[in-house]
Amino acid sequence: MAWRHKNRWFRRWLVIITFWFVPVLIVAVNEVREEMAYNNVDLQKALSTWELTDAQRAAGAATRCHGGPDEARAAGCPADVLSANAARHQEALDEYAHRKATLADYLWHAFVGYWIVPAAFLLVVGMLIGGIRRALRRPPHATAQPRPK
Repeated sequence: MAWRHKNRWFRRWLVIITFWFVPVLIVAVNEVREEMAYNNVDLQKALSTWELTDAQRAAGAATRCHGGPDEARAAGCPADVLSANAARHQEALDEYAHRKATLADYLWHAFVGYWIVPAAFLLVVGMLIGGIRRALRRPPHATAQPRPK
């Protein structure tokens, strides 16, 4: 039956790109986990670092200003220390957001380059081979011969 094997190459292509998606996804997930773990540690380090003047150190602000801004505020860190370090903490948060956006952009380009482009290439090659096989399978066109009178 002719319908039984119709588009067999297309079904094979779907199976191949589906199975190819698995390693691409594994690499992407591992990359996101590693990069975001590094970014989180870097953010926490930046948020828990406090710059104090000599006068603030002498007043004992170093013992009360530790951890993140909310934790330091709860521990009784003076408002002038919080406001002096607020710009640095905001820069750290902005850098973290920028890193997340860059990672998302990188992953999109990797997804396109490692999954979509190969899938499209295989689809075009399969269509080309299928077209050639179909053209070779058909009998040549019969030339018109004059009818006998």
